[in-house]
Amino acid sequence: MTTTPSSHQPAARLRLGARPGRGDVVRRIDGAWWPRSYDLTAELPGLLAALPLRWGHVTSVRVNGARWSLSGDGVPVEDQRARLRRRGTSRAEDTVCLLTPGQGRWDLLVVPPAATAEEAERLMETATAEAPPAGWPA
Repeated sequence: MTTTPSSHQPAARLRLGARPGRGDVVRRIDGAWWPRSYDLTAELPGLLAALPLRWGHVTSVRVNGARWSLSGDGVPVEDQRARLRRRGTSRAEDTVCLLTPGQGRWDLLVVPPAATAEEAERLMETATAEAPPAGWPA
């Protein structure tokens, strides 16, 4: 699924799984996102604008690893701010976690910006498959 957030931003390259994780279920990848760069401040508004309305207003975003460039501690999103946080150590360098108070948490696999279209399609398809492949973190 790819949606266009607005006419002045490029379409977010995003694919969501059929059943996002909820409540006490084992965490899984809820979708896949293919940003154009590791500049989170620049990339995040397009991603957030492309999310389903039922996900609510994302107020906090946590990224894994040192690759991400963060400018300040927040990004304006429709007259509000989404707080940005980096996890210092992580077992999965390639995920972003979106938090919405009262709605839940969503984990997206991040496809490397330099991936080819074929690689990105394969990774996004695998991430949104009904069951994750053996060996993938839950």
